[in-house]
Amino acid sequence: MTALLSLRNARVAYGAVVAVEGVDLDVGEGELVTLLGANGAGKSSLLRALSGLEKLEGEATFLGRDLHTITPADRARLGLVHVPEGRGIFAPLSVEENLQLGGLRLSRAALAAAQKDLDFMRLDADAFAAWERALGPEPLDPELTAERFSGIIRGSSSAVKSILMDQKRLAGVGNIYANEALWRARVRPARRGAQVTHPQCAVLLGELRAVLTESIALRGTTFRDYRDAYGGRGGFAEKLQAYGREGAPCVRCGAALAATHAIEGRQTVWCRSCQR
Repeated sequence: MTALLSLRNARVAYGAVVAVEGVDLDVGEGELVTLLGANGAGKSSLLRALSGLEKLEGEATFLGRDLHTITPADRARLGLVHVPEGRGIFAPLSVEENLQLGGLRLSRAALAAAQKDLDFMRLDADAFAAWERALGPEPLDPELTAERFSGIIRGSSSAVKSILMDQKRLAGVGNIYANEALWRARVRPARRGAQVTHPQCAVLLGELRAVLTESIALRGTTFRDYRDAYGGRGGFAEKLQAYGREGAPCVRCGAALAATHAIEGRQTVWCRSCQR
């Protein structure tokens, strides 16, 4: 059977950090493939790269064509599209109709996200290149200096956690790791970026890089029964000091950790005593 989608030695990297590598995959017509893995194991990175949202390295063909030559908009029209977590699919509908409806679990947030996805997939090659240029630097990029990072943080009056997770300011920082980096750096998540001092920004950058590096080395953060592509559990969950520990004592000072969803609608956990 001829594969509709074929990958050989697929690789996705963010600067010097490799999210996925060495993936071989053949998907035939009518086949269902499930990717299981811990948070940070690279599942979403691979899916986003297949749909054109991230750069994919290695050999890749789709419908007999070199995938690298197909724009994200054309991939979507051909049916190769990343449907974000939290939205189901109406099988009889087109990709565009699914995105407009937000799938089976329709909500205002899902619909807004779907419209962004749809707008993105309509981009031509030039518009996509412009979108890519608008992304912020990656935290592990050695060209991101403490001075530049400080300018990014201090140049906004938004909550510092929001700044860390804003892809146009800084690319690739997820909610769990933003929580952990801020706890390690003793910076309150809701603190305005402009109020964070230059020395605190330097510490925050160092802790953010440490969190990301450690998580990658430990193959991500596993909750419940998820596994990575090699069947292993991500080990970073055992190192979490903030995320998921609301109400528990801070391991640094003993105060009870507080939690809120007021920042970007995501769980934020911090210590009222030692994060300022």
